[in-house]
Amino acid sequence: MPLKRYIVEIGTGADLHGGDVTKAAQRAVKDAVSRSCLCGLIDIFRLDSPDKMHIEVKIGSTQPERISGGEVLAAVPFGTKTLEIVPGGLAVRGLDLPALGPGDTIVVAVAALTVYIDVDS
Repeated sequence: MPLKRYIVEIGTGADLHGGDVTKAAQRAVKDAVSRSCLCGLIDIFRLDSPDKMHIEVKIGSTQPERISGGEVLAAVPFGTKTLEIVPGGLAVRGLDLPALGPGDTIVVAVAALTVYIDVDS
């Protein structure tokens, strides 16, 4: 299937209390998704479902090995999906508030979502 790339959208997400890199990555994906309206692709290609899109998700995180990939991909509401997690992001000392999470680390993740369409379908 010949996939053509049409959109790349960037998002950022943070966990302000507890250093949860999965939560930060999910928020980065949701941020990227919230910046895109793909109605033009639906109209141009006459897609009967947004599930005919393929979305490549790339996450930059300070602790890529700690990210739950399935939880991150669940933040993408449609399409077939692939995930790549690479070193990146940011960690900075925040405020230790045990009621909101363990530790005092703020983590920031960056997401790039690339949307592809199968031009033959």
